[in-house]
Parts: sequence; C-alpha cells; structure tokens
Amino acid sequence: MLRYEYKVVPSPRKGEKSRAARTTPERFALALTLLMNKLGQDGWEYLRADALPCDERSGLTGTKTTFQNMLVFRRVLADGAVAEPALTQDRAPTEFKPVLGAAEAPVGSAPALGPAKPSLAAE
Repeated sequence: MLRYEYKVVPSPRKGEKSRAARTTPERFALALTLLMNKLGQDGWEYLRADALPCDERSGLTGTKTTFQNMLVFRRVLADGAVAEPALTQDRAPTEFKPVLGAAEAPVGSAPALGPAKPSLAAE
C-alpha cells in the first residue's frame, strides 16, 4: 500500500515577467509553471487546486470570510517513513500576557509647544 505526504501552498497571485510571456494569462501560467517545476524537482506531484474559505479579522471585533486559492501536492513516502507535520495541532499558540505595573520612564524630553494660533473661525 502506498503512503503519501501532502503539501498545500498558496497559488501565485501575480505573473512572472518574461520576454516570452507578454500577456497577463501567459505571465500567470509562467508563475504556475515555475512553482510546479520547483516542487516537482523535490518529488512533489501536483494533485489539484482548491478555493477554501478562511475567516479573517475585520476591524476590532468583526470577522469576514475570504476564499484562498491553494495548490495541493503529494509525494510517496519511502517504506517505513513517517510524514512530519509542518505545524503541530497539539501545541497551543503562545498567548499574550499583559504586564501590569508602572510605566517606564520617558526617554528624552517632549518638545516645547508655543501658543496656539488663532483660527480663522474665531474671527
């Protein structure tokens, strides 16, 4: 039985400049070709492209859903090899811990401010 490991990468968003690729579709195709050939040299086989939903922050408290274009690759694992996960799900992300106490002493002095200029509306 064959065992695979998978790699998911974002699709290119811009084309690659080249003298041979003059139009936007040709430049985008060149960017995809370069990416696929680079991964293919490492044994990754292109499997498919997916547009997947991704929840993002919007403002201070809101969220919005966007769709990300992803390319899926796979390669055969050698006998007895175990795929290493890129990110481990069992580790909790580091949390922000606020530091309470007195503020640090200011560095330097603030510039002197002169008198306020009369506004045109006051006249």
